[in-house]
Amino acid sequence: MPHDPYKALYLHIPFCVKRCDYCDFTTQAVPATSTEIDAYVDNLVLDIRRKAKEGELAAVETVYLGGGTPTHIGSARLSSLLYALSVSMRMEPDVECTMEANPESLTPELVKDVWALGVNRLSLGVQSFDDAVLATLGRAHTAKAARDALAAAGERFANFSIDLMCGIPGQSVESFRESVRTAVDLDVPHISVYPLTVEKGTPFYKAIRKGKMLLPDEDVEADMMELAATELTAAGYERYEVASYAKPGHACRHNIAYWTGVPYLGLGTSAATMTQNSERRMRMKDGFVTDDLNPAQMAAEDLMLGMRMARGVSESQIEAARELLPNVVDVFQELIDLGLATPVDGRVQPTTLGWLCGNELYERIYALAD
Repeated sequence: MPHDPYKALYLHIPFCVKRCDYCDFTTQAVPATSTEIDAYVDNLVLDIRRKAKEGELAAVETVYLGGGTPTHIGSARLSSLLYALSVSMRMEPDVECTMEANPESLTPELVKDVWALGVNRLSLGVQSFDDAVLATLGRAHTAKAARDALAAAGERFANFSIDLMCGIPGQSVESFRESVRTAVDLDVPHISVYPLTVEKGTPFYKAIRKGKMLLPDEDVEADMMELAATELTAAGYERYEVASYAKPGHACRHNIAYWTGVPYLGLGTSAATMTQNSERRMRMKDGFVTDDLNPAQMAAEDLMLGMRMARGVSESQIEAARELLPNVVDVFQELIDLGLATPVDGRVQPTTLGWLCGNELYERIYALAD
């Protein structure tokens, strides 16, 4: 269908040195020397060039290489991908280009190589600075390896991020607090904090079914999320999205695109694409449509996703949605009355309670389109 220009590009690299016990992403553990990786990268390069010829990359403002573990495939293959991008689209410094990395495969040499080839932001899957917690998760790195990787990243990159996870079986509140404080002490510009989600089919799920592991306690997860908010806000980080904290000027533009209705193109196995125009919004994965929204559903989704952001949504956006969603003003007033949202300077923003009770907040808004 004729569609608005893609503003964000996601490239999926589905290879890791090993699969973590909680992971349900489309990834596989293969040796870095595998010819399977070569074939995959070659096809991804062809896809990039094909989309460029079709004019689909002309307006891209953010690029994200995710996985899997992009750094697992090595410098030569990454160079091939990044060169294909450089000749297929505008890759000036104002285009945010993020690459995910895991500590065990991020070497100082690789940092220098990808920085020289146009990557200007790294996202490191640290998860914890506690070796016992890392072992529970089945991670391939140690706390020391995480610190070493961050030191290497800081040699070239002014903009980098880490993920921290809470609610992990056996993880104490004090262990999580120490990981947060370690990230602050290491001067990490962007920190994402996620509660563990146990997905069907993972080793964690099977262990819980067999009674070998306890389900994460939702109250403990909530306490840890609040602890992170307190510690990071006090350290000068801004919580700009429910799970994301950044020092001034270091918010992730690619992630913001996902929460603000920006069309994005996904290339690679299981990479999602969101295509839209004024009448329709479609998401596709591996050639199959996963979402097909009408204008009312689009309006509700934009409001729902907007409430993931600290800035919330404007009162004018809510008012404009009344034509498609007649009850929208009443629902937002209900959210305010319940303490899930609050009016601030012409906007309605989520409260801390609203973020902690996110399912209720988001479901009430999206149900407007029913």
